[in-house]
Amino acid sequence: MLRTGRAGHSIAMRLAVLALVIAGAGAAGWEWCRTLLAAPSQATAGTRIIVHPKSSLRTVLTQLASAHALAHPRVIELYLRLSGQGVRAQAGTYELAPGASAAQILQQLRDGQVLLEQLTVVEGWTFAQMRQAMNASGALSHEWRGLDDAALMRALGEPGVSAEGHFYPDSYRFAAGTSDKRIYELALQRMNAQLAMEWQTRDPSVPVANAGEALILASIIEKETGREDERSRVAAVFVNRLRLGMRLQTDPTIIYGLGDRYDGNLHRVDLETDGPYNSYTRAGLPPTPIALPGAASLRAALHPADEKILYFVATGLGDGSHHFSSTYAEHNLALRSYLHRIGAKPDAAVGGGS
Repeated sequence: MLRTGRAGHSIAMRLAVLALVIAGAGAAGWEWCRTLLAAPSQATAGTRIIVHPKSSLRTVLTQLASAHALAHPRVIELYLRLSGQGVRAQAGTYELAPGASAAQILQQLRDGQVLLEQLTVVEGWTFAQMRQAMNASGALSHEWRGLDDAALMRALGEPGVSAEGHFYPDSYRFAAGTSDKRIYELALQRMNAQLAMEWQTRDPSVPVANAGEALILASIIEKETGREDERSRVAAVFVNRLRLGMRLQTDPTIIYGLGDRYDGNLHRVDLETDGPYNSYTRAGLPPTPIALPGAASLRAALHPADEKILYFVATGLGDGSHHFSSTYAEHNLALRSYLHRIGAKPDAAVGGGS
């Protein structure tokens, strides 16, 4: 009995020692993993990785190992899974700080600290130009590239609304892989918000029936001048003409109506051929905006200068400035001065536009 007890005690002691060894090895292994995570990486300045949507933890860790951002990716994967940490990396392009530890890099991925791409929609662009820039962006996911304008507006919840003019020109920053749908949504929301704000504070004497007409007027102002100091005066010319029932006679509407047929020059036949966008043959506003107006043009359309001016023409000084006139006679003199300055022969005066 005594010998049996001693044998059992000896076995128990050995098992206890083995358990301690295993526990010690486990603790050492655990500590080693922590050391791996805390060690500075060999990633250099400018090191980037691209995490694609739905990338697995193993895929992300393998990418980091390939970029010399961590060592032993399989060991770290096991450690992260056993410790319940995991990494749900948001899709996008990440730039790794040189020397950052694996733990810091993994936290960067968890937080979605991606490099942001940028797409600029320029004030005065047509919607077709905006779509061209969107489609050419290699950083966007092109979910809506195949939709025509009407289908795109339906998808945005604006069925039957012309796409022209309804998207806010600005610089949009986004993570690589973002859907083009998101940029269209943001641009539409921003234009609606900006237009609503200007409409709420509008000069009630401006002869537009609704915010849609204000958007059309703003788009014409946007195309007529890029000078901040002239927008409200250009607006005054068009508002005064609308009040008097005069035709707007502005070249940008005709150019828009010509579309691909515009060859860079307006010809007399273009001014004389009737059409919905010919503001020389038709009174009032065209049926849709002709461009994407910025905030300054929206503001000018609904807050025109308080001046009795009816005409403007380019000065020819090379600075984009215009001469504004209250009478046709004064306008003719300004037009002749402009033609003389640019070395052209005087011709019949045109109306409001430059």
